[in-house]
Amino acid sequence: MFDTKPHLPDALYSAAQVRDLDARLIAAGTPGLELMHRAAHATWRAVRRRWPQAGELTVLAGRGNNAGDGYLVAALALKAGWRVTVLAVGDSLALAGDAATAYGEAVAAGVDIQPWTAQALSGVVLDALLGTGLKGEVREPYRSAIEAINASGLPVAAVDIPSGLSADTGHVTGVAVRADLTVTFIGMKLGLLTGDAADRVGELVFDDLQADAALVAQTSVSAKRLDTFNLPLLEPRPRAAHKGLYGRVLVIGGDHGLGGAALLSAESALRSGAGMVTLATRSEHVPAALARMPEVMSAAIHSANQLLALIEPAAVLVVGPGLGQASWGRSLLSAAADAPKPQVWDADALNLLAGSQVSLPAGCVMTPHPGEAARLLGIPTREVQADRPAAALALARKFRAVCVLKGSGSLIADADGRLALCDRGHPAMATAGLGDVLAGVIAALMAQHLAPFEAACLGVWLHARAGELVGAGGRGLAASDTIAVIRQLLEELQPCLS
Repeated sequence: MFDTKPHLPDALYSAAQVRDLDARLIAAGTPGLELMHRAAHATWRAVRRRWPQAGELTVLAGRGNNAGDGYLVAALALKAGWRVTVLAVGDSLALAGDAATAYGEAVAAGVDIQPWTAQALSGVVLDALLGTGLKGEVREPYRSAIEAINASGLPVAAVDIPSGLSADTGHVTGVAVRADLTVTFIGMKLGLLTGDAADRVGELVFDDLQADAALVAQTSVSAKRLDTFNLPLLEPRPRAAHKGLYGRVLVIGGDHGLGGAALLSAESALRSGAGMVTLATRSEHVPAALARMPEVMSAAIHSANQLLALIEPAAVLVVGPGLGQASWGRSLLSAAADAPKPQVWDADALNLLAGSQVSLPAGCVMTPHPGEAARLLGIPTREVQADRPAAALALARKFRAVCVLKGSGSLIADADGRLALCDRGHPAMATAGLGDVLAGVIAALMAQHLAPFEAACLGVWLHARAGELVGAGGRGLAASDTIAVIRQLLEELQPCLS
């Protein structure tokens, strides 16, 4: 399945970490103005490639280094024969250091620089207003300038990050530029790939500005971006392999009227390579399970006592899909919570956990969406979305588990502070059942001897990439559509036979 997505680095940084790296590059001998020139050239190359026939550029410049980049891009565009106007938002006399020097170079080049007075925009609009140092909500006059950019209907490129988007969290700080193209530098900012970023960043281009690789390697990172070259690996299977080597996954769920969720988890666990799969569900769902998946051992469960005999031989449990929150589901969840087994908790298992009716065993994976995460943390959903990395890490530490915080730019965190991000997926995945599929995939990978964090990382990537491929067909994606594609992706990436 050929992947045309452009390569981006896998190291993700906070704004502070990138500023520190920038300072160390300067201290090591690369002048700040030289880095600014390199950023301007990278931005101009990307703009010219994206809109080669535009011939006109309007730059909205603020008062920091981001503005300095914009002034230098303006000079390059003018030299190339484009009509160029810079609209200075705020007092240009407030520019300092390298940004002031860049302003002087633009003036010397003959760039038309005017104060921002809400005049009409034209051509390609270059957002050079606010960089990664933004703190708090966007204030005037920047708010009005951002709103004018968004209302213009013109193509928009952003320097380093769309103004108003948090570089650390991907949260819109009141208002943010909606860019068609973002050119970012030196280190990839975590906030460009999660939360609100998907609807603000547009095409993302990265340029390291020829930064010294040794210096970059010495910089701590906030998270790892998952990609084909760094995914956790399943070992190839020996030719003498048998089902007992790859674990029994027990899926627990499917209360009255909710059987489909548990069936999806069981099928995805089976198709993702678990040696055996057992489904513990309501008796009314067993005929459908046998008809759909005769390979899955489907058991009618009326009470927790019946469940204990199925838990004992299981390698990994999936608890929650279609479980419900009535007495049947609560009793089964209690039995699972008492079992010292690796588990994947989703859906109603997490809702019951939020009510403190049970405790999560050690060595588990939890897969909340933002609403479930909010209930587990006792905060509003908007606070989870305002800082998704912090929420994922907080859940992992609170429950001593691996947390998969689902959504745009899904995050995988563990209690030791490791954080991974998956920037795959498709809007067509906004449909029921996909979380049930993901839970089954992760459990199957754990049954095949991946540790919980590694299983979650690989499972989330496979699930999102499969959704991306199936989602290319447009609306109407069904969760079950992704299962066969997940199996195919896993085989292409990590063949069963070496």
